[in-house]
Amino acid sequence: MGLFDGLKGNATQHSNEEAEKQLSGVLTSGEEVDLAFKLVRDLIVFTNKRLILVDKQGITGKKIEYKSIPYRSISRFSVETSGHFDLDAELNIWISSGVEPAESLQFKKDNNIIEIQQALASAVL
Repeated sequence: MGLFDGLKGNATQHSNEEAEKQLSGVLTSGEEVDLAFKLVRDLIVFTNKRLILVDKQGITGKKIEYKSIPYRSISRFSVETSGHFDLDAELNIWISSGVEPAESLQFKKDNNIIEIQQALASAVL
């Protein structure tokens, strides 16, 4: 991933091995990373058991939020690709019977949004 792509908000595929190292204290026994994407400092990680969203906060990124979403609790999701005037692609995830999306992720390009959607569909369906 180039720094410029990261600053523009483009998600790029991240090494599964590197993601497993970064999540060593978060992953459970027998849990493996299937697919990982990096967005500047943040990560979107698909494991064989759940979706993990890693949000590094603050200037130093020392404070980290790990949001874990078990696949069984995802009731629906939507993907909106970018257009001519609306340049952002968006992924929305709803949990159980929620009216509003529990998670909304925005991307500056569609490059990996389709691959992310396919991984989410494979895990949820």
